[in-house]
Amino acid sequence: MAERTDEQHAEKMKKKQAAHDRIMAGKTVEKGLLIVNTGKGKGKTTAALGMVVRMIGHGRKVGVVQFVKGAMTTGEKAVFDAFPDNVEFKAMGEGFTWNTQDRARDIALAREAWDEVKRMVADPAYDMVLADELNIVLRYDYLPLEEVLEVLTARAEMKHVVVTGRNAPQGLIDTADLVTEMTLVKHPFREQGVKAQTGIEF
Repeated sequence: MAERTDEQHAEKMKKKQAAHDRIMAGKTVEKGLLIVNTGKGKGKTTAALGMVVRMIGHGRKVGVVQFVKGAMTTGEKAVFDAFPDNVEFKAMGEGFTWNTQDRARDIALAREAWDEVKRMVADPAYDMVLADELNIVLRYDYLPLEEVLEVLTARAEMKHVVVTGRNAPQGLIDTADLVTEMTLVKHPFREQGVKAQTGIEF
């Protein structure tokens, strides 16, 4: 009976492989992607940084600009600092807006960070640019969405751009090639009063 089950499994997998091969044969386009990670769940930046690691593994160059973060030291910066030829990492925020309570300063810092993103997007040396927490500054109208979309849509054909943060604006979602919404199912901060921890949140 086990031998028959193995044969059935092999036949089923052979059909799946054939179907997969047919699908893959029609996928011939290669282009730079605009990727958006949004939603209330944890993992938006973490997933984006995983792509940065992949780019490093392929010897590619990545620019990382963090809009809100910068008030604390993070594990990812320590790692990426070990790859200066592959990653330029700039944490250019001072914390979330409710920490600074200074809208004018937040807008000025957002503009400085955006100028860095624009520079990296325009520079052919960068294969990927990560604009971490850009969605937050767009939500608070610290930057005009129209300007952001104009820059992102005018990027070089093979340039990848990743944008993270909650509440991605609809215009960005509509323009993006790939959008992932992280859904909050359960979080220890809410259910158990567990604070942000080294290696998990930063």
